[in-house]
Amino acid sequence: MKAEPTAQLRLLDLQALDAQIDQLRHQRSHPAEGAEIAELLGKRSDVDGRMRDQRIVVDDLSVAQAKADADVETVKVRRKRDRDRMDSGAIANPKDLERMQHELDTLERRITVLEDEELEVMEQLEEAQSALAELTAAIETLDTRLGELTATRDARGAELDTEIATVSAGRAAIVAEIPDDLLALYEKLRANQGGIGASELRQRACGGCQIRLDAAELQVIRGTPADTVVRCQECQRILVRTSESGLS
Repeated sequence: MKAEPTAQLRLLDLQALDAQIDQLRHQRSHPAEGAEIAELLGKRSDVDGRMRDQRIVVDDLSVAQAKADADVETVKVRRKRDRDRMDSGAIANPKDLERMQHELDTLERRITVLEDEELEVMEQLEEAQSALAELTAAIETLDTRLGELTATRDARGAELDTEIATVSAGRAAIVAEIPDDLLALYEKLRANQGGIGASELRQRACGGCQIRLDAAELQVIRGTPADTVVRCQECQRILVRTSESGLS
């Protein structure tokens, strides 16, 4: 492949900008806050699951307390009704009065049992509500930290996007100076060679694979016209000759 030496030299400038863009994109996709954000999201998911379970417990206990309250109230209403009948003098038969008193005593014992159960459910509900409040506070703390980290990440991401756009504009200007066939070869090699398509032949070594060329290879390159594109025999990248190549 033929290409003017100046066009070949511009490949080194293009490669430098591409390396810079790759680095910026890597920073963009691997933000410094990423690891902590991922860790906190994992914790939040765990706490959120526990909070959902705890909310179910609170809801169930709330229903149980409402039922306990209703049960106590039902028995108290019945007790009041029986007392009112006894106090009104409507029951004159001694046996009926004795039977009514026995029922009142039974109702009193029943109320005591129900109130104890009501108190127990109330205590369980308070404990469950306290646990739910703690989990809710934990979620709020995690969300606050996640918000801070996300804001920092996004701000840095915006800065990197601006830098990438600026460098890409410079890249476009260089691309306009490089022949299409040379550019196509460079892009193909860059895609297949870890992001490096062209490298400087410096001090008789390939800047891409860092391997020094032997005497025979150097002799061939010395005899190759300056407008002929040379490639490294080891890594196949484009070798750009400069005054630092060590060919003289």
